[in-house]
Amino acid sequence: MSASTTQARPVPAAVGQRLLEISGLKVHFRTDDGMVRAVDGVDIGVDRGETVCVVGESGCGKTVTAMTVLKLIAMPPGKIVAGSIMFEGRDIVPMSPAQMRAIRSKQIGIVFQEPMTSLNPVYTVGQQIAETVRHHEGLSKKAAYERAADMLRLVNIPSPQRRVHDYPHQFSGGMRQRVMIAMALSCNPKLLIADEPTTALDVTIQAQILELLTEMKERLGMAVMLITHAMGVVAETAQRVVVMYAGKVVEEATVEDLFANPRHPYTQGLIRSIPRIDLAATTHTRLEAIPGTVPSLLNPPKGCRFAARCRYVTEACLAAEPPLVEKAPGHKAACIL
Repeated sequence: MSASTTQARPVPAAVGQRLLEISGLKVHFRTDDGMVRAVDGVDIGVDRGETVCVVGESGCGKTVTAMTVLKLIAMPPGKIVAGSIMFEGRDIVPMSPAQMRAIRSKQIGIVFQEPMTSLNPVYTVGQQIAETVRHHEGLSKKAAYERAADMLRLVNIPSPQRRVHDYPHQFSGGMRQRVMIAMALSCNPKLLIADEPTTALDVTIQAQILELLTEMKERLGMAVMLITHAMGVVAETAQRVVVMYAGKVVEEATVEDLFANPRHPYTQGLIRSIPRIDLAATTHTRLEAIPGTVPSLLNPPKGCRFAARCRYVTEACLAAEPPLVEKAPGHKAACIL
């Protein structure tokens, strides 16, 4: 049994049609200090066959949004206060735990943020991949292990027939992340959520993991929702970018438009903070840092949440929250400028 014959799936004919539609999503967490509005009215769409990067500082709500799609947040203290998450025309929000188990891994796969701790240390990697396959595909134990070996081969792990019996501690950080990707893809999901899949990896391994994700997306014909805080990753992998700040979407555009003409001051600050190797030999300028800190989501400020850190702030910015509106075809920004 070969990985290419058992796992490859042609790119869907309906590429471009909406696969995932998050509308007005609000996720709050009850704490001893009050209610944290971690996600406060987020709209994100992912088309079939598309890679969408969700980018922003730590704490902006990226991971909570991604985990809520699969209802993996702890409830309580978390709660989906409002909004809908439409996947292939079905709203995930009201689904029961049994319904969600049928969707997780089978329809929507996820690669978690930390490869060092996401795998169970007391089971072999083959057992962990096979468990997912047996649950969703109904395969025998032998067939599930063959699928696990095929998946390790698919993500370029050497000697997969032998390594399927190894434990997570016997793999390097980059190889563990490949195992996580193999597990997420083992049931041919239509959507892959990758939550900062290059965290804690060195730059060489980061590049290999991103290249692998792109290759798997093209081979299996799936959509990818990539969560990251690195604008360099966005430029390398995405077709469309969603920028989040303090629990809200502040800009959305194609990757080309976003880098050529960022329209929100926060996005401009993120781009200005990227080192430019091509200009290093001719210009000697310091990297810009965005001043100030992210506002508390316990009691968000009135008006634009970026106002306290914005060089262009006006009285109007403090008076009312700017809506996310289309500034140009396919380019939205939540800024009055």
